[in-house]
Amino acid sequence: MTNKDSLALSWKNVRGNRLRTAITVIIMALGIFALILIITAIKAASNSLTSSLSTMGANAFSIRYKERNIRFGGGGGGATKTSKNSRQRKSTTGMPISYDDARMFKDRYNFPGAKVGIAMRGATGIVVNNARKKTNPEITSFGGDENYLELNGYGLQYGRNFTTTEVESGANVCMLGQAVATRLFPDNTQKAIDAVVNVDHIPYKVIGVLEDKGSSAFFNTSKVVILPLNSVRRMYATANTSYNIAVMVPDLKMMQMATGEASGTFRPIRKLDVKDEDNFYIDKSDSIAESLLKNLSFLEIGTIGIAFITLIGSAIGLMNIMLVAVSERTKEIGLAKALGCTAKDIRAQFLYESVFISLMGAAAGIVAGILVGNLVALLLNTGFVVPWGWVLAAIIVCTLVGLGAGLYPAHKAAKLDPIVALRYE
Repeated sequence: MTNKDSLALSWKNVRGNRLRTAITVIIMALGIFALILIITAIKAASNSLTSSLSTMGANAFSIRYKERNIRFGGGGGGATKTSKNSRQRKSTTGMPISYDDARMFKDRYNFPGAKVGIAMRGATGIVVNNARKKTNPEITSFGGDENYLELNGYGLQYGRNFTTTEVESGANVCMLGQAVATRLFPDNTQKAIDAVVNVDHIPYKVIGVLEDKGSSAFFNTSKVVILPLNSVRRMYATANTSYNIAVMVPDLKMMQMATGEASGTFRPIRKLDVKDEDNFYIDKSDSIAESLLKNLSFLEIGTIGIAFITLIGSAIGLMNIMLVAVSERTKEIGLAKALGCTAKDIRAQFLYESVFISLMGAAAGIVAGILVGNLVALLLNTGFVVPWGWVLAAIIVCTLVGLGAGLYPAHKAAKLDPIVALRYE
């Protein structure tokens, strides 16, 4: 019997026992489905995180204040007089970055080619309207300076950026996110330029429309309105407002020197002595991305473990069903041997059958996992994701599982005595 004959006969047996094949395929598919589903969802989340963090390049960093640690539980409410706690108390941990702090840093930081921006979040859930239309109460306002657009990855579709004079004076001018401009000027967003809109009930002249950056799992970057920093300060700043400082350097190789100089520049501004601990953090955008993606990789490792356990169970189930098939077809095996089939032919037939069923389960699990996993991609507004590497790995693993699960049943079938097998009832 040729390999072609063995393949044809195996496929015929798979099709002839549809209920048993379907049950086995479902068992195999579940493990692959879980693996591909979660891996696809992780890839979609990773793409979304990458999109979220693309607002700052790898050659940028931000400075934020260090929040005060909150202590829970009892046991000695008073501060102990250790040198460490003394330094912590001196470093005024929890003190927000004031506008004066941020402004002094911008004026004093002279790293070659660096750009510094100061910004603050205004209000969320506000309405922007003109004489004819208004948005839903889902818009976020930001106050920024002349470097805000570049440091946050925005481009201008129409109009212009703020001037230094507009930022300093807090002029009533604004730039609209793409979703806001489309809502208020559905016919042509270019008509927004020089029009007057009300932002949280205050009139502003539109000087720019931002390009669409899309949205991520955490924030819709087109549902924004950008105002001059001092305009937002005038409306929303409080004594506890902490300002965001962003810095971009011209070359990634300069990052370490740039962050070192930033720390050296900011410590005197924050009134820190040589022995005092920093009361601010310097966050590099690549380290933020690395931390978030590392957490996703842990989830991916856990998923592999779960899928591995599921596949072991699937292999045991497939082997048991193949043993049942050997018992059901004992007489057929005896007849085949009597007609000249060798033990090798019988063994190949059962191995092919086991691999066929295993690959059918892999195919079903892969397709279902990709489709369901991409529902997450749809929710996160990322592109269609196909984890090709994992698809190939699933096919290889399922082939090996099929071979492993079919070895003992195939060996048992090949060893049957044709005379005994023909008498089997």
